[in-house]
Amino acid sequence: MSETRKNKKAAALSYDMKTNMPPKLTASGKGYVAENILDKAKKHNIPIQEDQTLVELLSQMNINENIPEELYQAVAEVFAYIYQVDKKL
Repeated sequence: MSETRKNKKAAALSYDMKTNMPPKLTASGKGYVAENILDKAKKHNIPIQEDQTLVELLSQMNINENIPEELYQAVAEVFAYIYQVDKKL
């Protein structure tokens, strides 16, 4: 595995506006798993935002765990970006 591939990390978030619950971490991984997460996002036209610091913090969480309050601002910025991308499409 190349050094770049080995160091690649990705995380996926979900948010259901109907429940008024915090966003959840739905996937996280590095290397091939990260590439798989990114490939699936591209395949389903899910916008991708790169934020290494946020991914690093999210990678320390458990899958299906709600985002902690400390990350609300950063995650809100990600969802605002996605909203803008969706609006343009």
